[in-house]
Amino acid sequence: MSKFTRDQIAARVAQDIFEGAYVNLGIGLPTKVANFLPADREVFLHSENGLLGMGPAPAEGEEDEDLINAGKQPVTVLTGGSYFHHADSFAMMRGGHLDICVLGAFQVSAKGDLANWHTGAPDAIPAVGGAMDLAIGAKQVFVMMDHQTKTGESKIVPECTYPLTGVACVNRIFTDLAVLDVTPEGLRVVEMAPGLSFDALQAVTSAPLLAP
Repeated sequence: MSKFTRDQIAARVAQDIFEGAYVNLGIGLPTKVANFLPADREVFLHSENGLLGMGPAPAEGEEDEDLINAGKQPVTVLTGGSYFHHADSFAMMRGGHLDICVLGAFQVSAKGDLANWHTGAPDAIPAVGGAMDLAIGAKQVFVMMDHQTKTGESKIVPECTYPLTGVACVNRIFTDLAVLDVTPEGLRVVEMAPGLSFDALQAVTSAPLLAP
């Protein structure tokens, strides 16, 4: 089955981030988005550990151990970037000052419910971080994830079975198979991986889909 690579998913997310947007990139796959933002588009990247004006990852050998994102990965800072207290960072997140946040997920429901901090397994380590604050505080929530688990189960489901991060908060889902919009009518397909048919996509998606 044809799939988007992780770099292609990140580039596709970057395509949907508008000029002048204030954006938080979550830990993991979402951090790749910073490397695909067009140089001529002004976007203000926020990191919850207290940084606004984050740039792409540094070239190998040019890392600064004092410049990291919330996932402890080395980053760069653009001209005019600023640092601030963790509490101020969360005030930005909770206060509705971010236009978009990009998060990973374990599951997203047909209604846009998000589960991304705990699988509920007895040996799992919960890791909510600032996800709840971002899911509710950002004006738009984008999710980046694999379409299926490693065992082939759909991560897009009618109802989440994992503990929720936020209710009806997701606007758009980007996976290795498709881009989906959460609408009042259901999940509408925006784009599919090259060569993938709608029927093939529906066959690996637990929640019902609406054709483009």
